[in-house]
Amino acid sequence: MGDLMKPFMNMKIQSTEYKVSDEIKQKCEELILTDEKMKKLMEKFLHEIERGLSKKTHPEADIKCFVTYVQDLPNGTERGKFLALDLGGTNFRVLLIHLKGEHDFEMQSKIYAIPQSIMLGSGQQLFDHIAECLSNFMKEHEVYNERLPLGFTFSFPLRQLGLTKGLLVRWTKGFNCDGVVNEDVVQLLKDAIARRGDVEIAVMAILNDSTGTLMSCAHKKHNCKIGIIIGTGSNACYVERVSNAEMFDGPSNGKEHVLINTEWGAFGDNGALDFIRTQYDREIDEHSINPGKQLQEKMISGMYMGELARLVMVRFTQEGLLFGGQGSDVLFKRGQFFTKYVSEIETDKPGQYSYCMDVLEEIGLEHATPQDCANVRYICERVSSRAAHLVSAGIASLINKMDEKSVTVGVDGSVYRFHPKFHDLMVNKIRQFVKPDIQFDLMLSEDGSGRGAALVAAVACREDPR
Repeated sequence: MGDLMKPFMNMKIQSTEYKVSDEIKQKCEELILTDEKMKKLMEKFLHEIERGLSKKTHPEADIKCFVTYVQDLPNGTERGKFLALDLGGTNFRVLLIHLKGEHDFEMQSKIYAIPQSIMLGSGQQLFDHIAECLSNFMKEHEVYNERLPLGFTFSFPLRQLGLTKGLLVRWTKGFNCDGVVNEDVVQLLKDAIARRGDVEIAVMAILNDSTGTLMSCAHKKHNCKIGIIIGTGSNACYVERVSNAEMFDGPSNGKEHVLINTEWGAFGDNGALDFIRTQYDREIDEHSINPGKQLQEKMISGMYMGELARLVMVRFTQEGLLFGGQGSDVLFKRGQFFTKYVSEIETDKPGQYSYCMDVLEEIGLEHATPQDCANVRYICERVSSRAAHLVSAGIASLINKMDEKSVTVGVDGSVYRFHPKFHDLMVNKIRQFVKPDIQFDLMLSEDGSGRGAALVAAVACREDPR
C-alpha cells in the first residue's frame, strides 16, 4: 500500500461517524419497504400461495406450492446409517449419517465441486459426475459394500409425483444442463449409478433444501413447521393441511398434514412485485440467464445481492455522488462486487470503516474517503434490509396462515449465516407483522439441508421398513 493511503488508513480506525449524503438517502428511498408496502406484499403473497394450492389456479400461479409427499416429521425414534446427497449450487455434498438416538448422531461429509462446463453441459454428464463422487465417498468411508438408504436434496424447482419421483420444472442458480427439464431426476441419478455398477443405493426420497432444513430442525425442535433458505437462492416450505393442498393426490393414510414446497423465488413473475422493483432489479433480471423468472429470488438471494449494491454504486458514481465521480474497472464490471462484501461492510461498527475501506481498496477504489464509506455502507444496508424484509413478509404470512400458538422457523443459507444483521432484521420485522398471540423463533439449521435429506430417508424407512 502506497504512502498516499496512510492518512486514510489512520482515519478509518478512528470512531468518527460520517453523515450519509442527503441526496443518496433520498435516492435510496425506493429500496425501503414501508409498513404499507409490507402489508400489500403479504396480501399478494398469501393470494399467490392460495392460487398455488388450488387445483384450478395452480397452473398459472407464480408460487407453485408443490406437494412434497413428506407427511411425517422426525420423532426421535429413527436409527441406522443413511446417505444424503445435497445438490443445490456450484458445489454438492455427500453425507453419511449414523442416527443413534433423538439427539445422538455421527455425521461425515465431503464437498465436491461442479465445474461450470458440467453445469452447462448435458444431464448425463452431471449425474455421471455425481455418481462418481458418491462412489468415491462410499469407498473412503468403507460403506462400499452396504446397501444404504439415501435422501436426495435437489434444490431446484421440482414437480413431485411421489416421495421418490420428481420432475425438474426449470434450472436456476446458473445451471442449464440439457435433457433434465421435465425428467425424473431420481431416475437420472439411478441410471448414472447403474451405469457404474459398483455401488448399491436405495433412493428413499427426493426433496429440496428448504424441506431438508425443516426436517433437520424438526429433529431438534418438534414445533418446527417452516423451513427457509436464504443463500445462493431463496425458498420456503411449510406444513399445510392435506384438506388445503388440492394438488395432493397420494394416499393420506389418515394423516392430516403434508409439507409444501412453495418455490417462492418465483413470486413476482406475473408482475405482483412491480410496485417495489427498481431499475437495479430490472437490470439484474435483464442480464440473467433466466429473464422474467425468479424475480423475488433476484431481490433476496446471495447470487444477486452484491450485484444490486454494485449497480446502485455505479449509478451514484456516474452522478458524481460517490468516489468523486471516479470509479474503477472492477466497480464497472458486472458480477465483481460479491455479496460477501455487503456482509463485510456491514460488520464495521458505527464510526469505523476498516472493513469497508479494505473492500473498496480490493476493487480498485483506493481513492475512497471515509465519507464514501459511510455512503457505501448505507447503500449496502438498504439492499440487505430490503432482502430481509421481503423474506420476513413471506414468513409472517405463513405463520399467520398456519395460526399455531408456537412455531419454530428453520433457516439455512449463506446470507442468513454470514450477514451480521440479517437475523435481527428478520426477527424484528416478523414480530411486527405476526399475530400478537403467536410465539415464533428462528433456528439456524446447523447441519444444513443434507442432514434433513438423511432424516427424510430415515422417516421413510420408519414408515415403510424394507
